[in-house]
Amino acid sequence: MVIAGWKDKFSLVVIYSTLIGLCIVVIFPLLYVISVSLTPYSQVLKHGGFLIFPREITLSAYKAFLNDGMIPHAFSVTVFITVVGTFINLLLTSMMAYPLTKRYLPGRNVFLLLIVFTTLFGGGMIPTYLIVKATGLLDTVWAMIIPAAIGSFNLLVMKAFFENLPESLDEAARIDGAGETSILVRIVLPLSLPIMATVGLFYAVGHWNEFFAAIIYISDRELHPLQVILQTILRSTQNPEQLNVEETLPTVSLQMAAVVITALPIICVYPFIQQYFTKGVLLGSVKG
Repeated sequence: MVIAGWKDKFSLVVIYSTLIGLCIVVIFPLLYVISVSLTPYSQVLKHGGFLIFPREITLSAYKAFLNDGMIPHAFSVTVFITVVGTFINLLLTSMMAYPLTKRYLPGRNVFLLLIVFTTLFGGGMIPTYLIVKATGLLDTVWAMIIPAAIGSFNLLVMKAFFENLPESLDEAARIDGAGETSILVRIVLPLSLPIMATVGLFYAVGHWNEFFAAIIYISDRELHPLQVILQTILRSTQNPEQLNVEETLPTVSLQMAAVVITALPIICVYPFIQQYFTKGVLLGSVKG
């Protein structure tokens, strides 16, 4: 008994030490980014380029971004594609995942095979561009939403979660005269809050960090999302003729401020859905 108790204590020490080490590894870069963005660059150089806690605080880097007239408009574009895009993603993904849980669906195995195939092979950038062009989505915000309306991985995770729900609920609803749409809206979706929050977070982060689709499909600068505008500002700091902030605001300070600006909204939202995130991933990844 003494040996068993000692082994348990040793295991706890190892586990907690490992977790503390991992927390330090994760928190250190965050503290560094925030500190550099708030500290005058002369002080950063004075401390050898490594600064964890700022001793002098300046908001010059953040003011440089906020004073740019394109930032508020780009922020509104990003919020629009994140909110509307995530809603469309969840709507279409749930409407496709639910029928695929029914074994009596004609052609179910064929659909699943095609979905799995798309997780391994993509259509390619040029064919996708031609499709977006043919459908008239170029230079519209919908070009950053519609082509990625359903993610194959998220669809399979949501399908697995739906399959874990008791079939007796569907049977009882059908006995009461409910149709498939009514069952999905009134029974399945209210019980699927964990997976909806999890998949919604995946989609929202993707929309919030939208960059590649914007530079490929959007040529109108008025429709560029926040990530593209921030990258443009950072690139212009390397040319003093375009943006005269090189002397007081080095590129490093602006880069760190850009990281904080883009990551802060997602970091603020995550704690509110964290309780659903773990449960959604676990139940949606393994079918019981």
